[in-house]
Amino acid sequence: MEEWKEYKLGDVAGVKGGKRLPKGVNLVKEPNTHPYIRVRDLGTKRFLELDCTYEYVDDETQKSIARYIVNTGDIIISIVGTIGLTAIIGESLNYANLTENCVKLINIKGLNRDYLYYYLISDCGKQEIERGIVGAVQAKLPIKNIQSISIKAPSLETQKRIASILSSLDDKIEVNRKINENLEQQAQALFKSWFVDFEPFKNGEFVESELGMIPKGWRVGTLDDLLEIKYGKDHKKLSDGKIPVYGSGGLMRRVDKSLYKGESVLIPRKGTLNNVMYVNEEFWTVDTMFYTIPKVEHIALFCYLFLLGKDLASMNAGSAVPSMTTEILNSMPVVIPQNSIVNEFDNVISSYFRKIENNDNESRRLASLRDTLLPKLMSGELKVNEIA
Repeated sequence: MEEWKEYKLGDVAGVKGGKRLPKGVNLVKEPNTHPYIRVRDLGTKRFLELDCTYEYVDDETQKSIARYIVNTGDIIISIVGTIGLTAIIGESLNYANLTENCVKLINIKGLNRDYLYYYLISDCGKQEIERGIVGAVQAKLPIKNIQSISIKAPSLETQKRIASILSSLDDKIEVNRKINENLEQQAQALFKSWFVDFEPFKNGEFVESELGMIPKGWRVGTLDDLLEIKYGKDHKKLSDGKIPVYGSGGLMRRVDKSLYKGESVLIPRKGTLNNVMYVNEEFWTVDTMFYTIPKVEHIALFCYLFLLGKDLASMNAGSAVPSMTTEILNSMPVVIPQNSIVNEFDNVISSYFRKIENNDNESRRLASLRDTLLPKLMSGELKVNEIA
């Protein structure tokens, strides 16, 4: 039987903190070469890569915090707020700045990097992180407690094999995510071509409208003509089950009862207002969300892509918390084509979303398998050679 050894994290990796922005300095949204990683940028992805949600520091501020950057391959852990979120820095965030609410693990020796990552997100690692949390008013994870985290590991060769098994599942999930992202982009491009630029209808007759020239036979209406907007409901009293619960950040958990079944566009009422979602299943959505019931056949995907093209965050009706209202949504003007064109568009675009749904289902199965294997591999209960 292979011997597992115990290490202290501080003995196998350097633990370095991030840097708070200087007083009075704010992040900028205009992209430059100085992205700033915050806790909110961490989630469920293994590799952290630059995307459109990041904000940046200006050139002058960068000079004062230049020592607090990350490099590709560093592991980062959130230590304030949502503690224990863990990710590996991807190539696009090499030299990015790191918030003071995270630490980076560098110069890892004696342990395989990917094994260490999976250990930290396993039940074993989470328990170790929980033990190190201090503070009653604001919980935090001090660097000295991170250095004391206990890591159990087999030989380096077995570590690599364990990490390879788990990463192969995550790699396939990431491939599915990228395919779905590409399919969504194609769907948005097709919507723009048909209903913004009117490219398939350029040779037809156009008429004046309050929104400019539109194809003859089309009309200008409002979102209220197409969707009935309903409030989500709190789900605390529902027990675990198979029905997905959606919030503004996406899938939250699963319960035993549905609020609605069928095609629907989900729109955040508070929080991340631009995170509009399309679902076609039984679901529950929380009270910080709107769900919608189509008033017209085959209109859900049309409305979803229409709303994706709108900056709902800029229509914020709140002050401290970004908020959306039914009044704002219902009154949004929209160019509405004839039903036959809506049906034709839906017939074309539905195949994209069936592929997305299939990929999502496969990714959920893979994630479930990974989450089943993870604690068993990390505890030594399941041996690598027992996996075909």
